[in-house]
Amino acid sequence: MSISQRSAWRRTLLAALLCGASFPVWAQDGSDITYSQPQAPSLNMYGVPGVLDMPSAEMLPDGQAAFSYSYAGGISRYNMTFQAFPWLSATFRYSGIQDLDLYGFDTYYDRSFDLRLRLLKEGHYAPAVTLGLQDIAGTGLNASEYIVAGKHFTTPGLSPSGEGQLHVTAGLGWGRLGSMGAFTSTGSRPSYDSSSSGGQLSADQWFRGDVAPFAGIEWDSGQNWSLKAEYSSDAYVTETEKSDVFKRKSSFNFGGEYQVSDTTRIGAYYLYGSIVGVSAQFQLNPRHEITPLVIAAPDPVPPRRDWAEESDWDPSWAQSETSRSKLFEDLKTALANDGILIESLTLHARSVDIRYRNPRYQADTLAVGRIARILARYLPATVETFRIVPMVDGMAASAVTISRTTLEDTEYLPDATDAVWAGATVGDAPAVGADAQINGDLYPKFSWALTPYTKTSYFDPSEPFRLDVGAQLAATWQFSQGWKLAGAVRQRVWGNIKDGRLSNSVLPHVRTDQTAYAQEDTTLKNLYLQHNWKMAPDIYARASAGLFEEMYGGVSGEVLWKQADNPLAFGAELNYVKQRDYDQLFDFRDYDVVTGHVSAYYRFEDYLLEVDAGRYLAGDYGATVSLDRIFDNGWSVGAFATVTDVSSEEFGEGSFDKGVRFSVPIAWLTGDPNRSSYGMTIRPTQRDGGQRVYVPGRLYEDIRGKDNTSLTKQKAGFWQ
Repeated sequence: MSISQRSAWRRTLLAALLCGASFPVWAQDGSDITYSQPQAPSLNMYGVPGVLDMPSAEMLPDGQAAFSYSYAGGISRYNMTFQAFPWLSATFRYSGIQDLDLYGFDTYYDRSFDLRLRLLKEGHYAPAVTLGLQDIAGTGLNASEYIVAGKHFTTPGLSPSGEGQLHVTAGLGWGRLGSMGAFTSTGSRPSYDSSSSGGQLSADQWFRGDVAPFAGIEWDSGQNWSLKAEYSSDAYVTETEKSDVFKRKSSFNFGGEYQVSDTTRIGAYYLYGSIVGVSAQFQLNPRHEITPLVIAAPDPVPPRRDWAEESDWDPSWAQSETSRSKLFEDLKTALANDGILIESLTLHARSVDIRYRNPRYQADTLAVGRIARILARYLPATVETFRIVPMVDGMAASAVTISRTTLEDTEYLPDATDAVWAGATVGDAPAVGADAQINGDLYPKFSWALTPYTKTSYFDPSEPFRLDVGAQLAATWQFSQGWKLAGAVRQRVWGNIKDGRLSNSVLPHVRTDQTAYAQEDTTLKNLYLQHNWKMAPDIYARASAGLFEEMYGGVSGEVLWKQADNPLAFGAELNYVKQRDYDQLFDFRDYDVVTGHVSAYYRFEDYLLEVDAGRYLAGDYGATVSLDRIFDNGWSVGAFATVTDVSSEEFGEGSFDKGVRFSVPIAWLTGDPNRSSYGMTIRPTQRDGGQRVYVPGRLYEDIRGKDNTSLTKQKAGFWQ
């Protein structure tokens, strides 16, 4: 870096600090304006906290998900933002620009990805300061970097409700946000390359080039509506010169927004002296259910001191086959009324081991709590130790050990959940005893379900969103513990995925022939045989054969090492698969491949880090890194990226495989207890590099949900 460049950097950083430090702060001593910070900021046209086009330094509440749409002057933006950490948020954006003839389309669609990092949290005197990277892994069309500061004040004398707020924002921008009114430069900035495949980090551009100031102000009336004004540093060079979608006549923007509900906000704006814009914003937080869970209250725990007589402490009942059989039947009936199934029961004079299946409750601690209370009501007074074992596909996942005395003594304490869980332990499940009573009603078991289905396809330049809808008939036959035969048939009712673009991939078409696979209305989604078992106390195994998914069938084997009280786990999977014919019945195409991965999983707090390394469907070798945030109620939001030995040129558009994914528990939406969820994965571009086969019933996800970390985080459900 030259002396002049270093001098420019010093001037720029000094200006950034002044932007953050020069806002006046009025003390809370009776004057008209005092410091106040809101709970959830409004979003700008790019879907991040901001004024109109310009960003602010605000962060969304931790875990918040925000979805928004904006339109102005022939430019539309679909935005999805997630507050992954209190100090870090990520945004995925899909934007369209009319008449931008880069690739021969009437409307040019662009995908971009942002990161925002909080450098300083707003305090009574200190402003919030945030660093932003916009469009860091796209084509670079919207690329920008910025440092922005902001401060909130209450305005009781100016607001009808007396609860108004004033938010002042100022910052410095590079790239797009440095293209109007620049006052200095931090070196040359590489220009946007319209011929690139995109998808790679544009680190060579970051904080380089012209630097321009921007500023804005938002006044919230305290009565669901707010007013905004800003000075924009975005010249909109591409949109006004290459596509001419609007004329930029001014750097000042104005607008107003209305908070329709706790989750929904709409806005209208007058921008750049020539165009009108609109936006719709939808924010929600996975921690707050749309509909609270509605379940019948369980019966209380009857303390033995209130009912047990001297004869009740006689342990001889445990030697009576009749007594044990009656208790087994009574417990089976009582638990079934709560939607819980007993797999086996081992009764001793001082302890009980119960293995159960939970098909109803999203939180397994809710099932554990109900089982413990039912045991306390039915078992003789001599039984002190409850060992409760959740089962997954015939495998014991862990064991929760609870003292009956602790259960009796803590039920009505203010901190009952913490008290009972402090005395509980979660460890590896013991082997089934020879004297266990087995529930013979569970096998064989046939079940079926008729449900609607949807299938989506994204980012086709000629049709950005495609959809198939129809009905799915799924059936499962569990003919023995750990064994099942399952399959599903789909009937499409309507859809347009079949009209999508054809593949231009130079790699084997392991995923990009989805248009060819969408031609038939009636298809066999899958049909497979699966066996699960435990090879050792901490080692789980799965073997599968059949038609795994719409594109592949074959054989698959998996081994997982997972201790109940260890956040670390390791797995290995090996598959031989053959590509199914386009009609998705029983015929195959010529392509086959051996694919497999070794995996490492690490759970910390709300987060799951996963690394998978191995061979993918196109024969390429590499690794996938994913990070998911997992909430106590079953919500999960995450992102992943895969890099293999396929070059960016061979991979094609997007350069490497990456995407975001989320899963929403149905109970969170409906309030009805069930374990179903709706999940979706969004890739900026579906290509053939870095692709895995979708094998039903992979081990880690279900086993993880029953370990010490998951159960402890869900402990609030114990007394429900």
